[in-house]
Amino acid sequence: MTDHLVRGSLSDLDPEVARLIQFETERQFRKLILIPSESTAPAAVRESLSSVFQNLYAEGYPDEDTRWMTEPEILDYSNRLSYYRRYADPRYYKGVEYADVVESLARRRCAEVFATEKVSADQIYVNVQALSGAPANNAVYHALIEPGDVILGMNLLHGGHLTHGSSVNRSGKLYKVSHYNVDPQTEKIDYDKLEALAKEVQPKVIICGYSSYPWIPDWARFRAIADAVGAYLLADVSHIAGLIAGKAIPSPVGYAHVITFTTHKTLCGPRGACILTTDSSLAKKIDKAVFPGEQGGPHVHVFAALATTFKIAKTKEFQKLQEQIIKNCAALTHRLQERGLRISFSGSDSHLGNIDCKTIVGPDGTTLSGDIAARILDIAGIVLNRNTIPGDASAFSASGVRFGTTWLTQRGFVETEMVAIANLITELLRATTPYLLCAQVGKKTHAKVDFETLMNVSMRVRELADSKPAMDPTTVRHGLPHYVYLDDEYEGEQAAFELSGEKVRSYLIDLLTSDVEALERGESQPTLMHTSMGDVSGVLTCLDPNTFVLTVPAEKAGLAASWMNSISDGYICYDPDICHQIPGPVRILPAKPITPSQLIGDPICIVKPYFVGMPKPEEVQKPALPEFTWQEPEDRPLKRTPLYEVHQALGAKIVPFAGWEMPVWYSSILEEHKAVRTAAGLFDVTHMGVFQAEGPNASVFLDAVCANDILTLELGESLYTHFLDPQANVIDDLLIYRRAPETYLVVVNAANEAKDWAWLNAVREGKVLVDPDRPWVRAPGRKVILRNLKDPKEGADMRADIALQGPKSREILLKLVEPADARQILRLNRNQLCEVKVGGINVIVSRTGYTGEKMAFELFVHPDQAVALWNALMQAGEPLGLKPCGLGARDSLRTEAGLPLYGHEMGGELNLGVGEAGFLIFVKMNTTWFIGRSAFRERERNRTGVVVRFRFNEKNVRMAHLGDLVVDDKGKVIGKVTSCAIDQDGWLTGQAFIDLKAAKEGNTIYIYQSTSDKPQKPLAELTIGDRVILPTAATILPRFMK
Repeated sequence: MTDHLVRGSLSDLDPEVARLIQFETERQFRKLILIPSESTAPAAVRESLSSVFQNLYAEGYPDEDTRWMTEPEILDYSNRLSYYRRYADPRYYKGVEYADVVESLARRRCAEVFATEKVSADQIYVNVQALSGAPANNAVYHALIEPGDVILGMNLLHGGHLTHGSSVNRSGKLYKVSHYNVDPQTEKIDYDKLEALAKEVQPKVIICGYSSYPWIPDWARFRAIADAVGAYLLADVSHIAGLIAGKAIPSPVGYAHVITFTTHKTLCGPRGACILTTDSSLAKKIDKAVFPGEQGGPHVHVFAALATTFKIAKTKEFQKLQEQIIKNCAALTHRLQERGLRISFSGSDSHLGNIDCKTIVGPDGTTLSGDIAARILDIAGIVLNRNTIPGDASAFSASGVRFGTTWLTQRGFVETEMVAIANLITELLRATTPYLLCAQVGKKTHAKVDFETLMNVSMRVRELADSKPAMDPTTVRHGLPHYVYLDDEYEGEQAAFELSGEKVRSYLIDLLTSDVEALERGESQPTLMHTSMGDVSGVLTCLDPNTFVLTVPAEKAGLAASWMNSISDGYICYDPDICHQIPGPVRILPAKPITPSQLIGDPICIVKPYFVGMPKPEEVQKPALPEFTWQEPEDRPLKRTPLYEVHQALGAKIVPFAGWEMPVWYSSILEEHKAVRTAAGLFDVTHMGVFQAEGPNASVFLDAVCANDILTLELGESLYTHFLDPQANVIDDLLIYRRAPETYLVVVNAANEAKDWAWLNAVREGKVLVDPDRPWVRAPGRKVILRNLKDPKEGADMRADIALQGPKSREILLKLVEPADARQILRLNRNQLCEVKVGGINVIVSRTGYTGEKMAFELFVHPDQAVALWNALMQAGEPLGLKPCGLGARDSLRTEAGLPLYGHEMGGELNLGVGEAGFLIFVKMNTTWFIGRSAFRERERNRTGVVVRFRFNEKNVRMAHLGDLVVDDKGKVIGKVTSCAIDQDGWLTGQAFIDLKAAKEGNTIYIYQSTSDKPQKPLAELTIGDRVILPTAATILPRFMK
């Protein structure tokens, strides 16, 4: 057993990792890799890297004398071993005699590689122990300067590096950082401005060398600037170290005080780093800064790989490689410019360049982002990375893609092939349409690419990749799920694909023309798939609710597989409405064709609200379904919650609300409000409606009737959403909780419970209009099981809601649970849920609420146990300041937080929609269909107002009410108040629907309190002694409480 563990092969011991390595080897051959930070280490280097030197721990350094030994002297084992045995070694560990040799060899070869005509190898001090570029740079700072000292490096957004003073990096936290930028016109470094900046900020270290700036620095000018201000010059040449070693560009040796570089980029070595200096005193400080200052035991096997790397770097072949890298980059850059793509920084004279993706503009003016461009190119087999370019405001919204030619040059590509690659990049990007995701806050962009162009480019990429030998042997070429091409050939008359995943039902419902949800396990139906390159007929078979097999003619299989895979990826155009996004991703694998004995249904289901390639409405003659109507019952007796007697015993003031007798306060609204903000409050919300949707079609149905993306919900998560009618009017706002894989809790407002239940069932049964553009269609998910958990017939499954809100709410809960359940509650993030026992009672615990508190819970309990749970919580919480809270505090808390109330900020007399309420982020416009989608888009195009949060500028003013007028400083009526209540500091805070132009945070607005119920005389009718209502000033606050 021991022998097997030590000597067993990777394929025997860990076949999974062995297979994974095979996949990666294949990827590196089949794709065109243009990542400038990457290269392929030669086989000999990787052989050194995998040596038994991996097993050693060798803290410390070799003898200092070895720095000046020649390679033959270092490898004189008779001399070196006798010296080692006689005098031991400065390292902390023994058994490192050969580690000394290999590190000394790596240092010497590195010095020889970077020696120049003016600086010999003997003058260069080399440290090869830094694990990577960041530790190398941090060690240099540690050696040269003190925390708080000034460093001057290039702005990350203009091509610098994280370790050159970025605020998110240690270098930006420990040191006072100034950044230089490129000139906005030339997009190159203006050395005169750089010198002026250096004289202004007086840095201790100036950093040159970059991660995406493509021009070789002027080393002499940088040194002159550093000398002028008495600064150290640090040249971080990680990207261009290979070009320097190959004598393809000027060297910083002799100019920079310290040089750092990684060894895995253009140097084509292992992942490691080196630090060079010609100053012996600095060398000693740097060695100490690396060890023990920055890291412990070095990676001795990396020394071996570095020694091999530097030996290769001394060859003429390596020099030719570096020269060709530059030539290839020039050819690629020039051709991209010829084809009309803008190249940032005006070009390149190194191995890398940057494409400005803003060259690609969509019909709505949206520009292509670097991230989306890189994703689409990667799908086609061209691998680059997103990158910031001058003009970008953040690394998270980069508008460039960065390319480099090292890897492909190593594979043997030359200028002619670079031109071909540039053509492919341009062709693909030109076929891409960027757009702004509808109803999203901010500029969140996406893009779609023409399917035929994507397929054509990917096949030509494959041909180019195949034209060069693999760097490593690849004996197998994999298909799905790894690779798929339009011209893939399949044996036999039929081919089949297994499609599976949580979203596969929704995916297939939108992708195929047939009635997918009609299929039960084991059943098959004829179907059709419309693609932009022709139709594919087939047979769909249901294996289980989340697994299907699609059988198609073999001659169409390549098209079918490519189309399905591309739809799952989410980047191809398939509908005139570019915002459409079919749910995904799904798993697609080859399968055995299925020939069923019986087919169920027709290949086209015309009552589906959406499928790819569906006919235009005027092409279908079907009767329209009736509109949903709802009439609230009159004179219904008031209902009481299970906690009614508890409220009476506590002395609560009871008022009618939404058909229930509910507590409005127990002590005072302000006292209860403050309790929630400082400790905790307990609310009776058992009057809320609690439904449950179950079965394989639950998510499909809910995704159709809700405006938010139900399909994104993971197990144990919840989200806020809305029921919209076909005209995009808000029927209700609600929360949905995913309790189990096929079970969703649906919690609605008490006032709308009966209406919501009627609406959901009418939609499920296909009895009402759900799409005015196609008035005959029915919503998907008709087989969903709907249950009303407030109905006594649900027995033990009944649920009612109690809300525990406030900063001490979790502490109170934890007093009532066992340790295992406590761990579950402690793991809950916002909007997550678990099912535990609280005080011995089964409870669904959800970290949600309606008060704006970050620590808040809603507890779903059987109504018969609501009193017991309430009492247990009060007993546990009273010592911590817990108070019972009524509807008054609930309303003031939600108003202060900026949360909506149905009938005020949504629906109601003003008929405000989701957009007007300021809740666009809760609408999934990047999907195919939901009830109200088309009308919502039109409503958003024409929307002129939005709800804002405000606070009166003075205390002790009159309360504002729903409908009170809002005017601007010129007296123009710009909106109406929707809510107002006292906040925790005693100010009146409210919400109002006002014109978009006036809805700017910090603006002053004026409110006529009580105009909604106390109309005034017209001004012309006023006489002496009449009173007029004067408006009160208020200030617009951030939309939500922070």
